[in-house]
Amino acid sequence: MSAVADWFAPATAAEPTRAPDRRRATERPASRPRVRARRRAGQRRVRGHIVWMTAFAFLLAGVVAVNVAVLRAHMAVTRLENQQAQLQAQNEALASQLSAARSAPRIVAAAHRLGLVQTQGSDTTYLDLGRP
Repeated sequence: MSAVADWFAPATAAEPTRAPDRRRATERPASRPRVRARRRAGQRRVRGHIVWMTAFAFLLAGVVAVNVAVLRAHMAVTRLENQQAQLQAQNEALASQLSAARSAPRIVAAAHRLGLVQTQGSDTTYLDLGRP
């Protein structure tokens, strides 16, 4: 029954032992490494915050750059739409001028100025130039 603890056995007092001196002559006080450890942890936190802030700043700059690019593209599209509208108006004006130039009364007036006369349909004859 040596492996089982006897709860009812009389207690024996152990002789007090002195704790070994952990501090050596070359060792620094125990408080300094803790401060350094805290500083290092704080520095890590600050570095982590700086990294996150830098990443966030880059993302924000990217969003602004995309917005500027979209705005420039929109301005270019608006400019092209205005140019398209002007060109369509010019095409309509030119089509109107062409229609007026092709009108029958204008051609008849130009023919009379040149001394040409319109013939009757019965006076018209045709020549066949394909056979000798």
